[in-house]
Amino acid sequence: MGRVFLITLEGNVYSCKHCQTHLAVAEDIMSKLFHCKHGKAYLFDKVENVTVGEKEDRIMMTGLHTVVDIFCVRCGSIVGWKYEAAKEKGQKYKEGKYILERFKILGPDGSNCSVR
Repeated sequence: MGRVFLITLEGNVYSCKHCQTHLAVAEDIMSKLFHCKHGKAYLFDKVENVTVGEKEDRIMMTGLHTVVDIFCVRCGSIVGWKYEAAKEKGQKYKEGKYILERFKILGPDGSNCSVR
C-alpha cells in the first residue's frame, strides 16, 4: 500500500469524527434534507480524502439506486456513500454526488450530531 496524501480544505470544513480528516466544505452542500439510519445526512457535490467500496444496488426511500460506501482515507471509518446511478428519472440529479452521514462527521464548529 502506498503513502496516503491528505488534502487540507479551507473554510467551513466537515471532517471525520474519529480522526478529524477533512472531508468536505459547507459551500459544497447541495441539501441538508437527507436521512439515513442514524438520522440526518447531507448531500454534497464533492468530497475529498475518501476511498470507495464495491458498487451495490440499494432500495432507499426514493427508489432503487446504485451506490458505493465511502470511507475516510486515514482511519477507514465509513462516513457515507456516493450515488453511482439512479434508476428513476427524477432522482438522476444525485448521480456522482455524495452523502455524508451527520452522525459520522464533525461540523465546521467541531459539533457532532447524535443519534435520534
